[in-house]
Amino acid sequence: MEEVIKSTIIRKRSQAVPRKNQTAHQIAALVIVVGGAVLLARGGAIFSIIWFLGIGLGLVLQKSRFCFTASLRDPILTGSTTLTRATIIAFAVATVGFAALQFSTLLKGGHLIGFVAPVGIHIALGSMLFGIGMVISGGCASGTLMRMGEGFVMQWISLIGFIGGSVLGAIQYGWWAVHFFRTSHAIYLPNVFGWAGAFFGQLALLAALYVVATWWEYRKLN
Repeated sequence: MEEVIKSTIIRKRSQAVPRKNQTAHQIAALVIVVGGAVLLARGGAIFSIIWFLGIGLGLVLQKSRFCFTASLRDPILTGSTTLTRATIIAFAVATVGFAALQFSTLLKGGHLIGFVAPVGIHIALGSMLFGIGMVISGGCASGTLMRMGEGFVMQWISLIGFIGGSVLGAIQYGWWAVHFFRTSHAIYLPNVFGWAGAFFGQLALLAALYVVATWWEYRKLN
């Protein structure tokens, strides 16, 4: 009797779950995308381009399940470092592109691209609070926006927290600027290590982190 019950359960689990017809939803989404692009084009073609870029990035995030929270959480909880290594590669690509923009601008006599913020205890405090918050909520900014579109109610609550924190931060910015920002020093790596040292040093550090992440995931297989 038990064998019959087990075989029945296995057979039911193996049966494919029929998928619902999503054609109507797909057509509605396409109409919204095209309609939004047409409306935005009235203000300039650049707005439509940004619109499509945003949608494309959203699709990439949704399909790849890319999330900064998961890249830091998964190595500890599951041992997987797939997203961790993807994040490191993204940092490396951004390092090359941003350094090229900065260096070319300075060669032309322009101003430094980007904002070099002061480093102090406020960075450590803010990072700790943000890290705790994103683990509890289950997502960072990109992961929260992506999961909102998938219907996760918890992420809508997280967005409210993002907005509330941003408002409080804007209100209290003056106090933080007086007590922390102005008393902290801004560190620009090319000024400390030179352009070559800063650029190749950062790439070397990212490469080392990539090796460690790979070892962490496959250490049990050796």
